[in-house]
Amino acid sequence: MEFSRSSLRRRIPGVAGILMFLSIFGPGIITASVDNDAGGITTYSIAGAHFGYSLLWTLIPITISLFVVQEMCARMGVVTGKGLADLIRETFGVKPTVVLLLGIMMANLSTTTAEFAGIAASMEIFGVSKYISVPVAAVLVWLVIVKGTYQSIEKIFLIASAFYITYIVSGLMLHPNWGYLLKETITPSISFQPDYVYMLIGLIGTTITPWMQFYLQSSVVEKGVKISEYKYTKWDVYIGCIITDVVSYFIIITCAATIFAHGMRIETAKDAALALFPLAGSYSAWLFAFGLLSASLFAASVLPLSTAYFLCEGMGWDSGVNKRFWEAPQFYLLYTLLIVVGASIILIPDAPLLTIMVLSQVINGSLLPFVLVFMLLLINNRKLMGSYTNNRFFNAVAWTMTIILSILTVILVITTIFPGLVP
Repeated sequence: MEFSRSSLRRRIPGVAGILMFLSIFGPGIITASVDNDAGGITTYSIAGAHFGYSLLWTLIPITISLFVVQEMCARMGVVTGKGLADLIRETFGVKPTVVLLLGIMMANLSTTTAEFAGIAASMEIFGVSKYISVPVAAVLVWLVIVKGTYQSIEKIFLIASAFYITYIVSGLMLHPNWGYLLKETITPSISFQPDYVYMLIGLIGTTITPWMQFYLQSSVVEKGVKISEYKYTKWDVYIGCIITDVVSYFIIITCAATIFAHGMRIETAKDAALALFPLAGSYSAWLFAFGLLSASLFAASVLPLSTAYFLCEGMGWDSGVNKRFWEAPQFYLLYTLLIVVGASIILIPDAPLLTIMVLSQVINGSLLPFVLVFMLLLINNRKLMGSYTNNRFFNAVAWTMTIILSILTVILVITTIFPGLVP
């Protein structure tokens, strides 16, 4: 939806602001929503199924951390007009950029594969073989990007974001005790049991990932948001962060109220959906399974797109969905390759899907501290940001969060690679 500045000025201020927001919003909501992908849904399902409501409180600091990280990326995109990979290459040189990009490409390929695994698992619940669902899904997500424009693709992604409401409805159908949930949400439940600490780290790791920062900044740049319009983009980011963690909240309480209450154990989001049939009724279970399908399809489109964005930016190649295939061949070839490889791995009989998901988690955990440090160095560079650098308070919050996240992700990586270290 496009609105000219002159037409907006002719309207009353309140209406003008709403219309301007509607013309700007998209990148923040889409980026945060995709964070609830197949891996994220699995993590939140296990958190609720294995630990009940005791981890609900973590979503408050996690949401605040997401606010901080995503706002900085959006601000850099608006002020500089360049993607994050572009800024890293121009400021720190080609070598560290290439090393970082190769690592993120491996992580995103693993995560894209996990999204197709989510598609396969959800469609199997509906009785459709993965040999049918995965190829159809791969062609669908490829056509959406290759044949679309930024405006049409953004509208499709925003519609896809709306399907996450199925998790909220699924949770509401259980008629939870809101007084008890509020108490559990605002009261930290601290435990130093290894499984609890590991899940806490997993919740943080699945909410704040390297690819999100690259995709958000590239989307803001391609959308052409101006500095004068940034306040609307900031609210787009904040609303997206709130929405994604509200969805996460309902996934946790759905599994806590049913699977945890009956003492059952699950390993995947598919297990959670299947367990809900006898425990919560078929409607709630079907909604949960449909949510997994739509989330996996959504993420299978965005993850390869994010990868193509930052690889092309890092290498100085043309990129963007508004360009045609012959205008940005590397961009579209990378996107196509990631989809083909990710989908093909799922079609291999007895493919090690759990290993693939663990590998992507390890790589993402290893890269996140570096990405956050690069971001903080860039956003405090006055040559790049002018008067839009972080203030002292924001820097204190951001650096503290970065240090904590770095420590936690290092622990996650070490305990994943060397599980024997966990008692």
